[in-house]
Amino acid sequence: MGPSSICMPISSPHPLLRRNHNLLLGGLFPSNPSSSVKRVSSLTTRALLSTDKESVLKDFHERKALKIISGLLNFDRENVASIVTAADKGGATHVDIACDPELVKLAVNLTSLPICVSSVDPEAFPAAVEAGALMVEIGNYDSFYEMGRLFSPEQILKMTKETKRILPSITLSVTVPHTLSLPDQVKLAELLELEGVDIIQTEGGKCSNPSKSGVLGLIEKATPTLAAAYSISRAVKIPVMCSSGLSAVTAPMALTAGAAGVGVGSAVNKLNDVIAMIAEVRSIADSLSLSAGSHSTFEAKAFMRP
Repeated sequence: MGPSSICMPISSPHPLLRRNHNLLLGGLFPSNPSSSVKRVSSLTTRALLSTDKESVLKDFHERKALKIISGLLNFDRENVASIVTAADKGGATHVDIACDPELVKLAVNLTSLPICVSSVDPEAFPAAVEAGALMVEIGNYDSFYEMGRLFSPEQILKMTKETKRILPSITLSVTVPHTLSLPDQVKLAELLELEGVDIIQTEGGKCSNPSKSGVLGLIEKATPTLAAAYSISRAVKIPVMCSSGLSAVTAPMALTAGAAGVGVGSAVNKLNDVIAMIAEVRSIADSLSLSAGSHSTFEAKAFMRP
């Protein structure tokens, strides 16, 4: 399979689419209903789980989430440490790392930001959650596309159901592949919402090959994921995270398109040192706050007009 085939959306609708101990693991160990002590413990645990999820989702509900992504297959401790530090110091709200318990422990020692782990193996999530991850992501498929591996709607729904079975209380984000046609991306997002997914993530940067340089090139590169965010955000009620191919130029466009937050990977993780990474995260964070600020200012001025 050549690279071009990986980037081409599936033209026909897919058949399926036509129609520290972490308390988030508590769902794996149901309490004995005959024990009043365990009932109280279960109620307390559910309350704490609800608080954790609310905390993780707060920035999405306020439409200002910024997740920095280190890479699903990036197990380089030094590089991951730099990315986590950049996310923390640069003003991000979440950080997304490979699903590895040791990397999670490393990240927890470097930041108080919610840690998200990415994998396509639901069985790998519990150990990372036990280590301190508060969110899991089925997605960040770019490294698999490079190997010629694609993911069908059936596979994604199966992984989603399995993750919900294993970790029913965890905050769950799922990426909708850009290799599906845009209408089929929307249909899959709707099915994922019905399965109880908390966040839908879009992608598309790997598919886009800009013909221009500079600002025009940055906008071209972001077009597929912006289009997906626009379409999906109007079809589901859960937050949409626009990811892949974004920069300080295009991140504000994602919010305008309807996204509740943005995910940024290569714009940060391909840089050579932590100072440059922090500067890039800060630039993106500032572009988002400036966008929100100017929108609020515009509304205030409009309201004050006679």
